[in-house]
Amino acid sequence: MTRIASPARSGGAPVLARARRTQLRRRLRAADLIVIAGWSSVAAAVALYLSSGGLASVVTLSSALSALGIVTGLVGTDFILLMLLLAARLPFIDRAVGQDVAMRWHRALGKPALYLILAHLVLLTIGYAVADQVNVIAETVLLFTTPDMAIAYLGFGLLLVVVVSSVVAVRRRFPYEVWHAIHLLSYLAVLVALPHQLSTGAVLSHGTAQRWYWIALYVLTFASVAWFRFTVPLIRSIRHGLRVESVQPVAPGVVSIHLRGRDLDRLNTAGGQYAIWRFWSHGVWWHAHPISFSAIPTASTARVTVRQLGRGSGQLARLSPGTRVTIEGPYGLFTDRARTSPRLAIVAAGIGITPVRTLLEHSSLRAGEATVLLRGTDESQGYLWDEVVALGQSARATVYSMIGRRPAGVDTWMSAEAIARGVTLASIFPDLASSDLYVCGPPAWTDLVVRDARTAGIPDLQIHVERFDW
Repeated sequence: MTRIASPARSGGAPVLARARRTQLRRRLRAADLIVIAGWSSVAAAVALYLSSGGLASVVTLSSALSALGIVTGLVGTDFILLMLLLAARLPFIDRAVGQDVAMRWHRALGKPALYLILAHLVLLTIGYAVADQVNVIAETVLLFTTPDMAIAYLGFGLLLVVVVSSVVAVRRRFPYEVWHAIHLLSYLAVLVALPHQLSTGAVLSHGTAQRWYWIALYVLTFASVAWFRFTVPLIRSIRHGLRVESVQPVAPGVVSIHLRGRDLDRLNTAGGQYAIWRFWSHGVWWHAHPISFSAIPTASTARVTVRQLGRGSGQLARLSPGTRVTIEGPYGLFTDRARTSPRLAIVAAGIGITPVRTLLEHSSLRAGEATVLLRGTDESQGYLWDEVVALGQSARATVYSMIGRRPAGVDTWMSAEAIARGVTLASIFPDLASSDLYVCGPPAWTDLVVRDARTAGIPDLQIHVERFDW
């Protein structure tokens, strides 16, 4: 491990500024509010059904099964609408927890939603079969002939496809664009299920409060998706007029794409954030790329740096000057706004250097406040390291590099040389307990750094990771 830059430390133990403590409290309250609002919506869905006579209708086995089936359907539908809201990229949610956490919550609701809708289907079919004194198969055939029920079954089938495609082992087999197209089915699944709620289920036609609750929830969800996922990015892209200015090689398989546009500083990009980029050129226009800014935008310029990991990103090296670019974002909480502690510890590897570079560029740091570790297998992986070192010197931060392969048979993120010398996360960052740890790099490698941080007793609130998982 090599020290690249090391300024003198300022004396005294720094204390969190009042503004930072206030900002942290607000963010935690906002995160709690999101969770409370989600569970409150579920409670409201059940309470409104019961208050509109749902419980009073339970007088026989068939009515009990049917009522339970309706409740599971209401909760399952509520979960699906919450999932859509979490994926709608609402600024409030992004500022409170970041897209990384929002999508983790989104995925966590997927299987419960599917199981609840399946329970809804099974319980209602059995309940109706008991009431009609026929077998389940005959009742299922009968339901298919009921108005709007056939497309309700279609909605369940679409939901099943979406959830199965989200399982990690399945998701990794799809390109992002294919997976994204499949997930657009979730909107269709919700919409095609709506008619049977109006007719067979009659959920929206009995009880004024219940009817307006569901109407409001549907309108809020789809209006949020339409505005924040489609309209805002379109307006932003037209307003800023982004185009490729040049493509500059950085290292083998790594290029920086220099962009030019109007009023790009009004994007209000914070250091460490990323955006979803689409480059309107032959062969790549249908690819949406989640890429971090590798420099804070000025009024007329922006820059992203890309490692060619797949077919889509590999074609970006051949973009022509003048190519039109559209943008969704910026997003993410891998920023100085997430700071909770007086010191800053940063570990970056590979192309994970890009958000770290802008984080340093955008942060106001005192002498000795920040320590940065740059990790690479060999010298060829030192993407933008010279810029990070220069920023570290300007910010009076300590910058180390660790180069070398990991030892065979050892589950570690460090080099064999560092392991042999007894280097640990705590020895690199002696003030780790009073630091916010920012980690960005390959997912499996990042997990190992986070594991060591937790073993060292660092609470999750002080660990910041931005994953570009979908």
